[in-house]
Amino acid sequence: MDGDAIKVVDLVKRYGNVTALAGISFSVARGEIFGLLGPNGAGKTTTIKILTGLTPPTSGKAYVAGFDVVEQPNEVKRRVGWVSSEVILDDDLNAWENLELQARLQGVKNWREKATELLKYFDLLQSAGRPVGGYSTGMRKKLEIATALLHSPEVLFLDEPTIGLDVNARAMLWDLIRAVNKEFGVTILLTTHYMEEADALCGRVAIINLGKIIALGSPAELKSSVGGEVVELEVERPIDISSLKAVPEVLDVTASDGRVRITVRKADEAIPSIVRAVDFSAVKSLRVEKPTLDTVFMKLTGKRIEESHVDYRKFYAMIRRARQ
Repeated sequence: MDGDAIKVVDLVKRYGNVTALAGISFSVARGEIFGLLGPNGAGKTTTIKILTGLTPPTSGKAYVAGFDVVEQPNEVKRRVGWVSSEVILDDDLNAWENLELQARLQGVKNWREKATELLKYFDLLQSAGRPVGGYSTGMRKKLEIATALLHSPEVLFLDEPTIGLDVNARAMLWDLIRAVNKEFGVTILLTTHYMEEADALCGRVAIINLGKIIALGSPAELKSSVGGEVVELEVERPIDISSLKAVPEVLDVTASDGRVRITVRKADEAIPSIVRAVDFSAVKSLRVEKPTLDTVFMKLTGKRIEESHVDYRKFYAMIRRARQ
């Protein structure tokens, strides 16, 4: 596939009348860390399930490590590892036993030598004989990744890998993901709804919302597309937008849900003119926002990522009804 580790073309997934993916396309180069960034319910996990052969697409094509995920699913499964956002370890077993179970599932012979190497690498060898239920969250994440790497996959899928972790554990895992990518030479596709995570880890990011990819590029490219800094006014009542648009420093103005977002080249130079241009008695607060991936999402959708999360219970209830 022209050197791509992953290639997705017009991928669609429907559950009855519910569309989870609405024709997405992207490619991931070998050795890349690529991110799918979007709110819960956007289609990230559905994409991974298709790419790992767990669910078939409704239409479209997808290739992983050069193999068609529909026509050659066994070849794909031999070449991928997956760390789910859900628990995949058996708490009653120790690390060795969890790794042995994975080796049996993947048909890995002479697995103990590779398992020892991985346990040493992830600094888990001294704890390998203890039941996993007594591990810290960070240790569990390390073991999950070690388990996914046991059969030496070409592509590693990380689905919301840092969800539920505290700041220190998240920083540790970021360093680990970078190291695994570099030292094991494995391509990584990770899903996340944390903007700073995608920005810190990914060479390129696809922003996905409501089953559609709405932007794709490097974090720097996506942030530069916003075109400047944003001054956000929270207002009690409508204000005169036309007077703001007439301010020379202002590039763009949008208003929604009691917020006025003013894109400017440099906020510190523009704020005095903005204050003079509007009735500031209507303004409850003023906030300056440097370009981030959340800024990009906000510009494209009118909402922040955390405001766009789909209620999983409602979403899966819709899918169950569609399947009946």
